[in-house]
Amino acid sequence: MTGAAACLAGFDGLAVVIHGSSGCYYYPTTLLHAPLHGTFILEHEIIFGSEDRLNEVIGGLSGLGKRIAVITTCVPAILGEDIRSMLEKHDVILVDSPGFSGDVEVGYKNALSILAPRIDSDVCGVNIDGVCLFDPFYAGNVQEITRLLAMARIPVGTVFSHDRLKKVQHASPYTIVTNEDFVSGVGEYCGGTLGFRAIEATFKKLGEVFADADVDRVFSELEQQEERMVKACDKYLLRFDPPSVVIFAGFSYAEHAAGTLERYLDADILCIGSRNDPGESKYPVEQVTGLEGVRSLIAQHNPDLVMGSSFERSVCETRAFTGITPPLRGTVRLAPTPFAGINGTLSLVEQVLNTCMDKKPGRS
Repeated sequence: MTGAAACLAGFDGLAVVIHGSSGCYYYPTTLLHAPLHGTFILEHEIIFGSEDRLNEVIGGLSGLGKRIAVITTCVPAILGEDIRSMLEKHDVILVDSPGFSGDVEVGYKNALSILAPRIDSDVCGVNIDGVCLFDPFYAGNVQEITRLLAMARIPVGTVFSHDRLKKVQHASPYTIVTNEDFVSGVGEYCGGTLGFRAIEATFKKLGEVFADADVDRVFSELEQQEERMVKACDKYLLRFDPPSVVIFAGFSYAEHAAGTLERYLDADILCIGSRNDPGESKYPVEQVTGLEGVRSLIAQHNPDLVMGSSFERSVCETRAFTGITPPLRGTVRLAPTPFAGINGTLSLVEQVLNTCMDKKPGRS
């Protein structure tokens, strides 16, 4: 349900209704920080049916000038209500997305498929894909990749999923990705943007696709910033041992963090606890979706650094901690910090260096 809400709420021109209890509404609202609406069904509606309540909420939104999307949650799904027939008088987008039907990635992709994105061959530029409100770095990713594309003189197509609703039907034929866990599958895949080598390969491909692009400017900045980062990492390693690390996140971000820390800090990647179904990896990896599994891996490997969410922070004791996946509660996040692009990699390494220096004494 939260994945579906993250997808739909990212599009300007949609009013998103969570059809369920108050808890089903408040969880995505506090996590996504997006304007959502709820039916807040109570015991009475559960017993006698929620049709009147659902139509009341939709009726109140009908004058906003937006398409209305309704996301069903566990209670209506378990009750077996025919939501589609309830809404036959309204022009709404219906997404059946109870929590037991899959994880956040499943809900996101299902909702996006219902919007039915289309390629418009007349659109110039490249789509930015993998942008999901569930990702705490999504806004920074959009800004960073837009910056790099502007530097290369390549227009931005459609941002999936953080754009105007009408642009879903007018996507570019070409796409680059910020977070591989939330790919739309729209357009020809031109590469990812997590890590310097991925950026280099992707903009090389874009330089071949767009004859007027000036990708050398991106390569020049990449070389300069990588040199700065290498110097900072070498300076750290003169004082401290390479950190041992356990990483908990979606597989795409976890792989990026692991590869970056191993390459530039000679980090010992002890294990990746993937939130979703992991792909192939050279690192030890297993899917971990419960706090007991998190606690067990941390105790088993005893790392210097734990990367993850507020859940991992709550059980990592005195170890160094860096937040890279939701939820990230108890911290103030105002600036749109990226995880993708050149500045995303710089930000990741900067945070790890500062965290580890704060926790580890210098060697004598």
